[in-house]
Amino acid sequence: MTGLDSWYSFMTSHDRTALWDLLHPDAVFESPVVHSPQRGRDITFKYLASAEKVLGGPGFTYVGEWTSANGAVLEFKNVIDGIEINGVDIITFDAEGRITNFKVMVRPLKAINMLHRLMAEQPAAQS
Repeated sequence: MTGLDSWYSFMTSHDRTALWDLLHPDAVFESPVVHSPQRGRDITFKYLASAEKVLGGPGFTYVGEWTSANGAVLEFKNVIDGIEINGVDIITFDAEGRITNFKVMVRPLKAINMLHRLMAEQPAAQS
């Protein structure tokens, strides 16, 4: 199974152990709403688990895929609270198929603002 196959499997199963195992210890997460890259498996896991919970519900679908030898760009869409979200996940994998870098880009601005609010609510909801 490739790293991309493992990512798709996680998005279907929502198995957080599988997500943890998919992340390289030095993974970096780049958010559309946080200025600086978030470095390390722990913080990358928290962001991706929260994003999957916020974005990955009913209606979430990948609508495009572009791959290279060590990565992929996946275009996604969803509608949350009547706002259509369109974005891309830019994922880089190491030779073992683990995620080393995960960058999310989202449009339009109204969607970014909503995601910023919903993501900010996640830590409070998990406490």
